[in-house]
Amino acid sequence: MTDKKVDLDELEHDALTELVNIGVSRSAASLRKMVHREVILSVPSVDIVTRKSAASLIGQRETESLIAVQQQFEGPFSGRALLIFPESNGLSLVRAIVGDEMDDGDLLDMEDEALAETGNVILNGCLGSMANMLQHTLKMSLPNVRRGDSSLLFDVLSTSNEESFVLFLYINFSVRERDIRGYIAMIMDLPSLEKLKQLISAFIDRVMTETE
Repeated sequence: MTDKKVDLDELEHDALTELVNIGVSRSAASLRKMVHREVILSVPSVDIVTRKSAASLIGQRETESLIAVQQQFEGPFSGRALLIFPESNGLSLVRAIVGDEMDDGDLLDMEDEALAETGNVILNGCLGSMANMLQHTLKMSLPNVRRGDSSLLFDVLSTSNEESFVLFLYINFSVRERDIRGYIAMIMDLPSLEKLKQLISAFIDRVMTETE
């Protein structure tokens, strides 16, 4: 698996980073409407890595259990999108969304529902915006919430679909003055990543033509 990879040149990587940044900005705007407070999301880096590398990167950073909101996406490129938080950050995010007036018992009862809704807003905003700028659309499944370590979330031990890679984003949230860190991961097989690379190249060509 390691000898096969989709490599982006500098221009393609910059274009992908810009697409992701715009997508995350749209997600922040949608989330802002939901919580009626300022929401800041940052995307400092975008990398394409193997599932094993993605799991290792998160495993090195996070010592506690993880929560992930997961959605399948289908279109010209297909795969599985994950919004991942350390468990304590997940609870902090839910409290930021529903407000501080709710007690811990009620908060736990609606935790998965609130996380699923938040994940849906962020992942749909990010992926939908990216696809739109690439002049395509994606069909998104309903969100579901998973818990476990990074190896479980990325199905590292799975022997099927070995040639799959992760478009990996490390993000910082600020919602209601709470700092929350997390990750967005889009798991795609090699053909989907190659198609994404082609669409990015076409996007660059359109931008270049418009600026001439």
